[in-house]
Amino acid sequence: MQSYINQPDGVFPSVCSLDCPDQCGLLLHKKDGKIIKVQGDPDHPVTKGNICNKVRNMTARIYDPNRLKQPLKRIGPKGKGNFAPISWEEAIDTITSKWNDLIEMHGPESILPYSFYGNMGNLSAEGMDRRFFHKLGASMLERSICNAAGSVGYSYTMGGSFGIDPEETIHTKLFIMWGINAVSTNMHQVTLAQQARKNGAKVVVIDVHKNQTGKWADWFIPILPGTDSALALGLMHILYAENLVDQPFLDEYTVGAAELREHVRQYDPATVSAITGVPIDDLYELARMYGTTSPSFVRIGNGLQHHDNGGMAVRTIACLPALTGQWMEEGGGAIKGNSGYLAFNINALRRPDLLRNKATRTINMNQIGQALMEKENPIRSMFVYGSNPALVAPNANKVQEGLMREDLFTVVHDLFLTETAMFADLVLPATSSYETEDFYNSYWHNYVQIQKPVVEKYGESKSNVELFKLLAAGMGFGEQAFRDSEEDMIRQALDFPDNPHLEGITYDSLSRNQFVKAKMQPMFPGKLPTPSGKIELYSERMKRDGYEPLPTYTPIIKDSDLPFLFIPAPNHNFLNSTFSNNAKHISMEKEPKLHMNAADAKTMGIAAGDMVRIWNGRGECLLNAAPGENVLPGVLVSQGLWQNTPETKQHINSLTPDRLADMGNGAVFFSGRVDLEKVQQ
Repeated sequence: MQSYINQPDGVFPSVCSLDCPDQCGLLLHKKDGKIIKVQGDPDHPVTKGNICNKVRNMTARIYDPNRLKQPLKRIGPKGKGNFAPISWEEAIDTITSKWNDLIEMHGPESILPYSFYGNMGNLSAEGMDRRFFHKLGASMLERSICNAAGSVGYSYTMGGSFGIDPEETIHTKLFIMWGINAVSTNMHQVTLAQQARKNGAKVVVIDVHKNQTGKWADWFIPILPGTDSALALGLMHILYAENLVDQPFLDEYTVGAAELREHVRQYDPATVSAITGVPIDDLYELARMYGTTSPSFVRIGNGLQHHDNGGMAVRTIACLPALTGQWMEEGGGAIKGNSGYLAFNINALRRPDLLRNKATRTINMNQIGQALMEKENPIRSMFVYGSNPALVAPNANKVQEGLMREDLFTVVHDLFLTETAMFADLVLPATSSYETEDFYNSYWHNYVQIQKPVVEKYGESKSNVELFKLLAAGMGFGEQAFRDSEEDMIRQALDFPDNPHLEGITYDSLSRNQFVKAKMQPMFPGKLPTPSGKIELYSERMKRDGYEPLPTYTPIIKDSDLPFLFIPAPNHNFLNSTFSNNAKHISMEKEPKLHMNAADAKTMGIAAGDMVRIWNGRGECLLNAAPGENVLPGVLVSQGLWQNTPETKQHINSLTPDRLADMGNGAVFFSGRVDLEKVQQ
């Protein structure tokens, strides 16, 4: 395994491990064996040396004095944070002994892994860990907290996660950023749009909040939460009515265009304006702009899919480029995600064949609070890695109630004593991505990248691959799968003839070049991986699956009579709970705020900076009010997952619902309701 560990000084290639579409190429500056500076790699074809503040200040995180250095065991009550150091030998023996007892008494499904992509390295997130839990026979985790609803919805229309090459968008003339705060979460798409702007391109942002991206736009269109599909259908109504559609493209490359034309007659501008809060004149202006500007590009964000109707919303928006034939234009079309181009051999990496009981139960990660409180066949042990469910999961008070169970044996593998780790019986120190070997595939641009170890492991920390090998040995698993090296696993994952886009992308080519682009070709003319091979405006598969076969607007669930819709959006300096515990990043973000409409604030006697309490039947939160015109009346928006204490009460996921979206069993963080009052000081 090539490594830069033995070179104490110099500049070494790297890749950003954060759960972000940009997946930047990096250069790490080392002195005396430590990373002293993180900068962007100017040779990366997409990210070109530009990185965000989160990563620029990464050294403050990886050398944070609070970073875990050795295994810990709980010595006091759960939630109090009282731990004592132990050896790795004791930790592994404690875990395997406890699990052997649980398996003998209650079966392997009494154990549950809980993880997500806190580190986007494929080995870290879905490698040796999956092999281990498959062999163990533990309960399966449905990892659908992020993009599940939208991915399913988009696939109904386009057949998979396939959009245009973002590098083409320098040619785009009209950008529609829909439900994405790209300045904070996809900065290089903003950079590409800025290049196009110099050649006359316009940027329209559609969102519930005039965030940094909304302020950057040429035109910001505020929309009521959960009404995105109605807006898209209203645009289709006008495009058809004013003959702004590309009929030859529809005839050649789509299914259901005639049915869609009739279907959208009911979504007239007056009806859609009443639903969405977008003025009728703006609907006409946007539709005409989209219908007459080419190439035009829709960047579909994560935000709008986190509603009860999120899957259908994305499915509906994904139909728009077909109506105007934009897929035929360089710089035209859409991107929800591009992971389909870089799909690797997940079965070789995860080894589902090791799971003997194919009927093993599955638990949805969005409903972990409910699952932990189940009395029948309860979860008796949870192993958490790459995630922080006490802070990131919805209905958080229920989650913490479950984590407080004295009969729940909880192990957390992380870099820090997270909110979840406070409830753990054992806490194990994890490596950063710079200390391990892994490979990465973006879900936006089309490059696969490799990470070689750059620095020694911090303290006694171990990677996920190392940890699950130790656990496999402790459980007596003898298969070769648990002896594979990181290089072995990368080679196995990239050996995937089923995906011709991976041609030429191998362990050796990555080791030589650091990043390699997928083999790309225009989507049209061509055949899509839909049942018809075409863009499915009408989908028989949806009909068979119990959905409306044509794009349709269904209102989000009104789960109470409380007056405000609440959107807990991301902020600029954290990534979910990552960085929310680091002093440098907290200082950059300053304080949590609640954005509300000035008219609502005036009615309630609330001024800027006032402390307000928001609450519902699930919990309550205290935030500083930020009145203005950045949201529509009746809408409240907070940004960021802030550390929570009983005094601060800043845990916004204590308010979010844990029901599931219309597709993909996704999360509905943005479909909750709350009430609001000023806190008397």
